[in-house]
Amino acid sequence: MKALKIADTEFKSRLFLGTGKFSSSEALKRAIAASKTELVTVSLTRVDFENNEDDILSAIDSSKVKIMLNTSGARDAEEAIRIAEFGRAAGNNWIKLEIHPDPTYLLPDPIETLKAAEILVNKGFIVLPYINADPVLAKRLEDVGVHTVMPLGAPIGSNQGLKTETMLRIIIEQSTIPVIIDAGIGLPSHAAAAIELGADAVLVNTAIASADNPENMAAAFAMAVRSAELGIDSGPASASLTASSTSPRNTFKDLF
Repeated sequence: MKALKIADTEFKSRLFLGTGKFSSSEALKRAIAASKTELVTVSLTRVDFENNEDDILSAIDSSKVKIMLNTSGARDAEEAIRIAEFGRAAGNNWIKLEIHPDPTYLLPDPIETLKAAEILVNKGFIVLPYINADPVLAKRLEDVGVHTVMPLGAPIGSNQGLKTETMLRIIIEQSTIPVIIDAGIGLPSHAAAAIELGADAVLVNTAIASADNPENMAAAFAMAVRSAELGIDSGPASASLTASSTSPRNTFKDLF
């Protein structure tokens, strides 16, 4: 697979982590190490920039892992832009753009997301918008200059897997910027399937943070993503509707 580059940063790992729902900063720290991730996303509301001794930032080695703030909690473009500006004032220019006014399903608002994305791009932010698996919206966002699109596989935190696979295929086929599948990935096999589908990366949170052993689950996801990469790089055999014998066609009689 070609190298994954977002804006001016190249990533070796195609597994990105969300940092919510972990039982402790120590559990998060171990999961980050086990996942070998190079990018984590953090809600601005959970960061204390004044004193991070007991804060979520204490679990993240910023010399090894890029921190991307997200606008989780924003209900419209105006709120998302305000959150992003707070983040930049604290020295962070990377924004995962999330706008979901619906508290039940947390589905992203396409109209407000497009509006906020255009403004933030023009302000010089590195913008990674979280969206429904909508190919038309993905192209519109690409047109305004976002740096990736992040379509959901299923509702956030649901662990259902790639329920939007048909639309994801179209987004991946049409996109000229990286596609990161975010939300709904519940098992390492889901992450592998996303990479095999052609996604450039996956972002996982609940499936790791809510596991009985987050550290082991993070390692399992890392192995699954790497396995899918290696399989793609190995040139997999094409699928066929008919059978193909794996043995010589000689009859038993021909052998004597």
